[in-house]
Amino acid sequence: MTQNNKGFSETGLRKMREVLARHVDSGKIPGFVALVSRNGETHVEALGTMRHDGGAPMRRDTIFRMASTSKILAVAPVMVLLDECKLHLDDPVDTWLPELANRQVLKRPDGPLDETVPARRPITVRDLLTSTFGLGVDHSLLGSPIMNAFFGSGLFDTPGQDLPDPDEYMRRLSTLPLIYQPGERWQYHLSNEVLGVLVARVTGQTFETFLRERILDPLGMKDTGFYVPESKIHRLPPAYIPDPQTGELNVWDEAAGGRYSKPRAFQAGGGGLLSTVDDYHAYLQMLLNQGIHGNKRILSRPAVQLMTTNRLTPEQQAFRDELAKNNVHLSHGQGQHGGWGFGMAVRTYRGDYASIGQFGWDGGSGTSAYADPDKQLTGLLLTQVGMSTPDSARLIHDFWTMVYQAIED
Repeated sequence: MTQNNKGFSETGLRKMREVLARHVDSGKIPGFVALVSRNGETHVEALGTMRHDGGAPMRRDTIFRMASTSKILAVAPVMVLLDECKLHLDDPVDTWLPELANRQVLKRPDGPLDETVPARRPITVRDLLTSTFGLGVDHSLLGSPIMNAFFGSGLFDTPGQDLPDPDEYMRRLSTLPLIYQPGERWQYHLSNEVLGVLVARVTGQTFETFLRERILDPLGMKDTGFYVPESKIHRLPPAYIPDPQTGELNVWDEAAGGRYSKPRAFQAGGGGLLSTVDDYHAYLQMLLNQGIHGNKRILSRPAVQLMTTNRLTPEQQAFRDELAKNNVHLSHGQGQHGGWGFGMAVRTYRGDYASIGQFGWDGGSGTSAYADPDKQLTGLLLTQVGMSTPDSARLIHDFWTMVYQAIED
């Protein structure tokens, strides 16, 4: 067999392309862009088309809606503020986010909204970074009064509903009780949105401006942001939500004139970024390099280590496992990693082909981005097919299986 000294076998890469091409040939995935990189060798596959009815081919510089894969990048500005002592992990957030001061907590997670007790302590920066501040998207509570109130308040970035501006967002959030005491449980998503508001209030800049100055520009991430300017909109494919019954590919967002074609009122760190494989690769490689890009230090080594290693206590871990293992029918097998760092999953046990210590996350729009310190590997698979059916998740699973079997040392 052929092999090179960088650690991917040519045979393995050829097999990867064949397996991934099957998903496009099936008609279920119009197209995708995949990138794998190891020891300075980068390999990119762009297959299929931007639209499911044909048209322009996928290209290496195609821009994708990152959805929840935004989380792993949007947490970095908070780390800059920790590095500069403008924030501290155990600072109460009341100073900057007075809307979250003096919280009430539900007596029962699924109980009435007016049956509460006072929070035992303030919410801290650490609680937001670890997604344990007491409120979040909780699949075990779907249909409960608090989840109905949360989804009904316009705080969740969904098709057909734009988030309000940050101050109004926080005002609406302040009307809801917490589900759990601060620090008690891991819950998904909401903390990542709040962190963007925190960054803006601490710095006096918009979240996007600070993100661009401190992370995106130094990394050369020129195609990453919360909207796509008109000059680049032709590089953005439509986003599809397959019909769960028929599999028909329905457009939920067109590029030109769509929700990402103009600046947004709320810059959503939980799921609002758009990017390319090369931009995200630069970010993941910086994390693998312990905070260094070229000859520039972007984040301190300890900041990177905090982000990319498991930060959950055993009690919090139990609830993180619950999301992954008891809702596998919702996540199509995504999210079974064990731990959580800051804004990203961290593998704490060997559950598939990936190494323990691998970090990153996936997005409901059909995106996946991980780095693996043990193998010195980064990988990205980006498509335009949402996870309303298992189709894009299956493509992502096959991608990671083939990436790991293509490694030869």
